[in-house]
Amino acid sequence: MEINKIATIHTDLDGKFGLPRQSGLVPQLTGRIVFEKEFRREEALRGLENWSHIWLIWGFSMNLDAGWTPTVRPPRLGGNKRVGVFASRSPFRPNGLGLSLVKLIKVDLDCPDAPVLVVGGVDMADGTPVYDIKPYNPEFESVPDARRGFLENTEWSSLAVCDPKGLLDTVDPDKRAALEELLKLDPRPHYQDDPERVYGFSYAGMEIRFRVAEKALIVEEIIDKL
Repeated sequence: MEINKIATIHTDLDGKFGLPRQSGLVPQLTGRIVFEKEFRREEALRGLENWSHIWLIWGFSMNLDAGWTPTVRPPRLGGNKRVGVFASRSPFRPNGLGLSLVKLIKVDLDCPDAPVLVVGGVDMADGTPVYDIKPYNPEFESVPDARRGFLENTEWSSLAVCDPKGLLDTVDPDKRAALEELLKLDPRPHYQDDPERVYGFSYAGMEIRFRVAEKALIVEEIIDKL
């Protein structure tokens, strides 16, 4: 069976570094889903506006040549312990497919490439191919007593964001809230903990540079790349 790309999602993150580790962690991080011409048909989306959330099936397009291995090292386990690839959400999979639950903010019927879906809580880089879209039904797809595997014994901690130079004040207000949430999530690999090392990632046409020391993220520099 062959699958065809039906759309491309455009976001403010153009690389893997800095991406949320799963969808929904940064509700303010939005994306626009632009359909391929073959599927750019309003009737194909009829009724979708009545759903609040949708599933996206998409491709790990930045790992096309990486192949796969039967075991992986999840970042939440410190990058040292291995689990089976099918017991993880690793991008290094046999078929390279991702699954994300996102909030449907708007079905835009008035833009040049209409219809376009505006979604929130994304965890995908700019240019990621989308292969299918399905509505989320909380009546049947929410499982309150579900177990969390290796995540049961790990904590999700956030960082305090320190901006001594007032650099975040220079960021467009429409982009700042999402950026601050991304920084709180600690974009570094979990197994790295060098307080002097400066990290960086691209966001909304800017290079964001920071370091982390004692549970605090310090914004060092914001460079406009446009």
